[in-house]
Amino acid sequence: MKTILLQKDEYSISNDKSQLDIDAIHNFLSTKAYWSLNIPKEKVEVSIKNSLCFGLYKNSKQIGFARVITDFSTIAYLGDVYVLEEHRGKGLSKWLMETIMSFPELQGLRRWILLTGDAHELYRKYGWTDLADSTNWMELHNKNVYSH
Repeated sequence: MKTILLQKDEYSISNDKSQLDIDAIHNFLSTKAYWSLNIPKEKVEVSIKNSLCFGLYKNSKQIGFARVITDFSTIAYLGDVYVLEEHRGKGLSKWLMETIMSFPELQGLRRWILLTGDAHELYRKYGWTDLADSTNWMELHNKNVYSH
């Protein structure tokens, strides 16, 4: 897999997992992300290990993240996308999405999927749409899995 490092002023994006700040990612996902509140750090570590990850940095400090679960052939799930609040409104989420959607090993997939409660307009800019027929989809969802 090709490692990328893109630079824009003091910001950068990389898919190099060794650069990820696991503590910072866990902190955001477990305390601020409505989809993964209270997620244990060990779960975050395993999810990162088994995904294609993109870190967003300001002067080497982790300020955003996204991960893709994929077979690199037919399907990809985009998840855990965030930019810290104090860095929003600067086009960074768009840059992150452009980077992910143009990543060479993710081209030609039959299907991309994601779940979002609040960023529909961001994803629509990159061709995402609502499900055409939700009757084909099923799920097994335990929204309280991280609650103790």
